[in-house]
Amino acid sequence: MTGPIPFDDRYDEPDQLRDQLRRILRHRVLIAVGILVGVLGGLALSLLRAHTYTATSEVLVRSTTDPFGTVGVAADNQVSMTTEQRIAGSAAVAWRAARIQGRPDDQASSLAARVRVTNPLKSQVLRFEFTAQSPERAARGANAFAEAYLADRKSRNDAAVRRATRALEQQIGVLNERLNSNQLERATAKPATQNQLYNLQKRVLDIKSRDTDGGDVVRRATAPTLPVGPGLRTLLVIGLVCGLPLGIVLAWVRSALDNRVRSVGEVQTALRAPVLGILPSDDGGDEALLTVGRTRSPRTEAYRALAFRMRQADGPGGAGRVLVVAPRNAGDAEEVAANLSAALAEAGNDVLLMDTSPDTSGLATRLPLRPYEAPTLEEAFLPAGSVLVDAEVDGRFAFSSGGGDGPRYRTAFADPESSTVVVTGPLLTQADALAVAQRVDGILVVAGLNTTRRDDLRQVQELIGCSGGRLIGAVLDTGRPRRRLRLRGLRRRAKFGPVSQADTGSMELPTQDSTLSASRR
Repeated sequence: MTGPIPFDDRYDEPDQLRDQLRRILRHRVLIAVGILVGVLGGLALSLLRAHTYTATSEVLVRSTTDPFGTVGVAADNQVSMTTEQRIAGSAAVAWRAARIQGRPDDQASSLAARVRVTNPLKSQVLRFEFTAQSPERAARGANAFAEAYLADRKSRNDAAVRRATRALEQQIGVLNERLNSNQLERATAKPATQNQLYNLQKRVLDIKSRDTDGGDVVRRATAPTLPVGPGLRTLLVIGLVCGLPLGIVLAWVRSALDNRVRSVGEVQTALRAPVLGILPSDDGGDEALLTVGRTRSPRTEAYRALAFRMRQADGPGGAGRVLVVAPRNAGDAEEVAANLSAALAEAGNDVLLMDTSPDTSGLATRLPLRPYEAPTLEEAFLPAGSVLVDAEVDGRFAFSSGGGDGPRYRTAFADPESSTVVVTGPLLTQADALAVAQRVDGILVVAGLNTTRRDDLRQVQELIGCSGGRLIGAVLDTGRPRRRLRLRGLRRRAKFGPVSQADTGSMELPTQDSTLSASRR
């Protein structure tokens, strides 16, 4: 045969985004699983937060002048709210809150983990948000932390007052000792000392008269009526929105890891050979193996186009000797070989379809073979052991079944004037196909879209190259998975009945009675 024929890849879309979207949508189950996981996650979150309540209390931190003599300071700057916020969430306040609620001291850390202290912007208010498993506990916890903070701040102010008055009282005591000593008997010295003593005593009274409470509770916490967080419907919607991207990511990962061929370009890359034909899907077509010359469908026209390309490649003499083989499923190769032979015979060529599989494939039982009658002139010139196929074509279409070691196999290959289409077992599971590959003009590989793996095609290309065979191209079957499964089941159930030996050393063909019986079934 001549060089490979380029074939237009109608599956290589210029829009890569559309192709990627198609690959992702092939895994709709994973997308549904992602959505289901998101919805279940939202439902679980709603159940976990169904018994979680948050109560809020607010404390106004009182802004007073510095009791220790600070003057001229603005009221907003007299209290550092950032410092007070940190103190309100400290362990000391949590310990006081545990005492207020009557809990042990070792539970103070757990209470501190449940409270959240915030300071609204541009305010001197501290907000205590306490979370608990019941509304009453949440309200008690928020109020306890507010009271604990005020008690802590009051204790800090009282301690500051005691420190300040202690130093002033020490100065007062020193002055009293001086007044009572002989050193100050002079009349001019006593009024100055008494005046200084009076000022110190007045300052002590001012410090002790200051209010050290430090703040007021402006909002007491009440038991909440609803649990914290969004409701069930909101969580389900959120789970749905989050689950959809998760499902898309899962589908994308699955499509990236998928080793099956998805386009003509992948087949050409794996085999390093062109795709000579694409068989369209025809799920509603006839279940018969042979469709060329019997039915009219897009799949039948695809077989005729394939035969035309092969005749053009080989010249006017026909298609030569072609081996049709599949990587693992022999049923796909048998269908393509039978219909390719019929399409070649439609052009008036003499075609011999030869099944060289060593096992009983059942191909003869699924072909419309002519019944045994008195031999005609046409049948007299058939290769030994072959029978005519009733395909309603112009040329002579014969079928022969036998292994690669029989004389019928050698005789058929020795005829240079007829086109021979050879079908054998799967190339990756039966080694006999490699022996056949060395004796033909070219090899045609049948691959299934979305079913054949790229690794299998690469292995087929390597085996054919090592055996010395010539790979002329591939046929891509785009569909009919249901029909393929039915044909596979028929092939498994097809068992030859009584047989007759047509030639010494050849394999068995079914008798005409058994062939007709199988056709009726």
